[in-house]
Amino acid sequence: MSTRNRIFLGILLIYIFSVGYVLHYIIEDLDPRYRESAEESQVETAYLLASIIEQDLGTEDHQLEILQGSFRSLYAKRFSAQIYSLNKTRVEMRVYVTDRSGHVLFDSTGRAEGQDFSRWKDVHGALRGEYGARTTRDVEDDPLTSVMYVSVPIRRNGEISGVVSVGKPVLSFGQFVTNARHKIIGAGVSAVIAFVLLALIVSLWLVRPFGFIGDYIRFVRRQRTFSPRSLVRRALVMIGSAWNEMRDALAGRQYVSEYVQALTHEIKSPLSAIRGAAELLQEPMPEEQRTRFIGNITRESLRIQSLVDRLLELASLEARRALDTSSNVDFSRIIEDSVQTVEAAAQRRGIRIVMSLPGAEQVEGDAFLLQRAVANLLDNAVDFSPAASQIEVSLARKGRRLMLRIRDHGAGIPDYAVERIFDKFYSLARPHSGRKSSGLGLAFVREIAELHHGQISLANAHGGGAEAVLTLPCGKA
Repeated sequence: MSTRNRIFLGILLIYIFSVGYVLHYIIEDLDPRYRESAEESQVETAYLLASIIEQDLGTEDHQLEILQGSFRSLYAKRFSAQIYSLNKTRVEMRVYVTDRSGHVLFDSTGRAEGQDFSRWKDVHGALRGEYGARTTRDVEDDPLTSVMYVSVPIRRNGEISGVVSVGKPVLSFGQFVTNARHKIIGAGVSAVIAFVLLALIVSLWLVRPFGFIGDYIRFVRRQRTFSPRSLVRRALVMIGSAWNEMRDALAGRQYVSEYVQALTHEIKSPLSAIRGAAELLQEPMPEEQRTRFIGNITRESLRIQSLVDRLLELASLEARRALDTSSNVDFSRIIEDSVQTVEAAAQRRGIRIVMSLPGAEQVEGDAFLLQRAVANLLDNAVDFSPAASQIEVSLARKGRRLMLRIRDHGAGIPDYAVERIFDKFYSLARPHSGRKSSGLGLAFVREIAELHHGQISLANAHGGGAEAVLTLPCGKA
């Protein structure tokens, strides 16, 4: 993955993780907030009931009979109350009353009368004149049966004579929590999708608003026949280009910074050599030594010039969204011409290039750029081949794609360099000279392959050496 893609992916991941963290915090905080709201209402209800019970309405048994009748009627009621997304149809509130020792005198559900509740946290606290609350499950292994209870003391003549406790099943307001969670998750997912779409819109509308459309119109005009498949494929290419523009817009500053740092690092060494040689030339020295230093200056100057030229070419390629011109070209002929170009350098070291090419195979693209790509791969193979060895060049068709294979029989790619072999300015020392190249050749080939909707790979071959595989779509019939 290129540096630009890593930067953009990093920005996207940071945004997603940030949104995810905020959503997780909000979702986890929903249930406690809803419980707090429900408990506040229960406290008011409990004190209301305690005040009613504290009134002199007859004997205690008479008061309990009134409560029993009221709750029997209350539980029998059926109604329809639309509370936002929840349709409430019955009362789920629970109430129990205990005496001063904590024994249950009245239970609205009729299940706990006569039991000793004095050890329950809510009853124990209320009997001491304090606020008491607890959450207990009706079924021990089922959290959905949890019920929240709050208890307050019943006072007569200034003394605590019992406790009234109001209970509310958690499930009754759990639907609000579930609905809220779904809405928050939906909002978070929508925010991430909106961010990606907005970035694409910005790249299309603000970065290069008319360039992509103009490219597409020119492409359509060049078509001699109407081909929906070709038009759709071109549209997909343009969407990919828009993605690249967006990525560059977001990560461009860091990208330029990396370019400058890498270029400075590469130029530093030859500049130091030129400066040192120039300082020494100011001193008296034998003519032979002077000639050697002048040669060093010339060689390092050419090295800088070559580096700058290759970098400009690579930058020009990276700035392209698509090929300016595209036509069917004879790829077999391009390979033959490229082999002839490097054959002289190969023969000087006794290296033989063996070709296995079928008849004329067509690819759609730019002949000049394709020849530069093949020549770079061949130069690389010659540089890393031992003397008196062989390089195999073959071309084969696989479905609708052509695969060019160039294999040398050198030492192969070291393990530490496998992941970086296509990085800009990264280069390995040539075995026969010990020198490194500009480190831009393979990056140049990769850009050309991507412009032609192809792929390039370089890996160690079985039996030793390295093999480069350039895959390109076949030309139109």
